[in-house]
Amino acid sequence: MKTIIKSMNLMDSLRNPSKEELKTALISLKIDLEDIQTELKTSESKPYYRKLLYQNENVELLVMNWSQLECSPHDHGSSQGWIKVLSGSSKNTVYEISENGLPSELFTSTHTKDQVFYAPKKGIHKMKAEENSALVTLHLYSPPISGMKVYDLEKCSVCIVSDDCGAWWPDEQRQKIKEIQLRS
Repeated sequence: MKTIIKSMNLMDSLRNPSKEELKTALISLKIDLEDIQTELKTSESKPYYRKLLYQNENVELLVMNWSQLECSPHDHGSSQGWIKVLSGSSKNTVYEISENGLPSELFTSTHTKDQVFYAPKKGIHKMKAEENSALVTLHLYSPPISGMKVYDLEKCSVCIVSDDCGAWWPDEQRQKIKEIQLRS
């Protein structure tokens, strides 16, 4: 946690950062698994346990400890960000919106320890830990995520979720800001 406290000055200096500035900041933080180990909890019923480490009006820093469940396809609202693998191996699937408004799969890639990958504004993706991988990821977004859309491909639906919901269909009604039925 000391590393995160030291990094606050760097994160406070970011004002509407570009894609490259955000990537440089995430790498410059030099946060590793040992630095955040005390912040990690587990979740068996959700794809990950998520912990907000730092947030101001321009950026947010999160750590996620992944279960073996896959998250739902989702975007990050009007935010862009970078994801760093702190341990394990991540399977990341990227989508594009098809004519009916549903995401269709473009490609899947695997990211391993110390690799970083980009999550663009309005970009849709889903993630999961590679089988038997103890996946922990660090995420730096700008601005802080708000208005995230989560997709249910089986129901042909999308839900704009509250800021405290992760990349899964909300269990609680209060986390459903708006639900939209799409054409199949």
